[in-house]
Amino acid sequence: MRVRRATLGCVGAAIVLAGCVSSGIPEKLRIAPHKPRIAQVLLAPAPVPPPMLPGMPPPLSPTDVYAGARQLAPSVAGDLPRVYVPNSGSNTISVIDPATYQVIDTYPSQGEEPQHVVPSYDMRMLYATNDLPIGSGSLLPIDPRTGKPGDPLPVRDPYNMYFTPDGRYAMVVAEADKSLDLYDPHDWRRVGAIPVPECAGVDHMDFTADGRHALISCEFAGRMGVVDIARQRLVGMIDLPDGREGMPQDVKLSPDGATFFVADMMADGVYTIDARTFQVTGFVPTGKGTHGLYVTRDAARMIITNRGEGSLSVWDFAQRKVVRTWAIPGGGSPDMGNISADGRVFWVSGRYSGEVYAIDIVDWKLLARIPVGRAPHGLTIWPQPGRYSTGHTGVMR
Repeated sequence: MRVRRATLGCVGAAIVLAGCVSSGIPEKLRIAPHKPRIAQVLLAPAPVPPPMLPGMPPPLSPTDVYAGARQLAPSVAGDLPRVYVPNSGSNTISVIDPATYQVIDTYPSQGEEPQHVVPSYDMRMLYATNDLPIGSGSLLPIDPRTGKPGDPLPVRDPYNMYFTPDGRYAMVVAEADKSLDLYDPHDWRRVGAIPVPECAGVDHMDFTADGRHALISCEFAGRMGVVDIARQRLVGMIDLPDGREGMPQDVKLSPDGATFFVADMMADGVYTIDARTFQVTGFVPTGKGTHGLYVTRDAARMIITNRGEGSLSVWDFAQRKVVRTWAIPGGGSPDMGNISADGRVFWVSGRYSGEVYAIDIVDWKLLARIPVGRAPHGLTIWPQPGRYSTGHTGVMR
């Protein structure tokens, strides 16, 4: 549990979504000071966008970075349909059959405080991230063909995990160490690290459309960081606007590649940040404890979890506004999850409730409330459509 006090103000929403763009940060980007707390990243003009990250599969559409996540890849055709739930308070993994809404298996995470279940870049393995004890930790590999775990891999402080869009590195989010550790995803040797000393509580990230930069959330600093993936270094910090002490969480790129959305659980809404200039462009109030962001399978909308009030908000990318806020019947604490392959069911953990919710996001009804272990966190449903995974609970492109 993370608790932080903040004074919340009001910021008007001023959101501008453009066509798909590439990030153009120059090599020398001065990191903004921590105080005063203003939206600030100093950029030189970049009239010619840089090329994509070498080795990265190019987007299939210039206006939809998720166009490659429409169909199941042949490589996952034999994988079992399952929901994998890391129970942070129980040190277990619950396995749910999505057809029956029943827990069909539970096994030890073989480490302390499992946080997320992360699909590998090539989608052939799932990894539960055990981030305790501090200074050590492990990954529990889970074979999606059998649903069974393997032997744990020693990995330092893996609160979360992502993969560079070229598939070269696993980026282990070493939260306590303020580092993004780089591992070879084949033999799990640590081959480097990107220190992020000004990013206390580094948690979540997403990548620009060209794959060259990542925007990272700094939960305990109330700031965002910009990482140059090719040069493997932190190149900028973004302070959230004055009057709003933030606690940023999940990060998601808009389908057109123009805007990052950042969930903030203390501000009770979502910030928008230009994906080229990294300037804060607006704020959208959604609900208490805004936490997770999930782009629908058709890339038309985004599901936003409001953990503190037990609701989901729906952002419409074409209309550029929240078009629905839906409360879970009987209450709940929706945290992290993902959407079924057919795009109909949103599976999400109830962090404070010891349960998982299956929600029909077409007819908007609660299909099931499934008891699991204590403090379930970053669950994933598998298989998911896509060409490759950039990590978290399944960010597919």
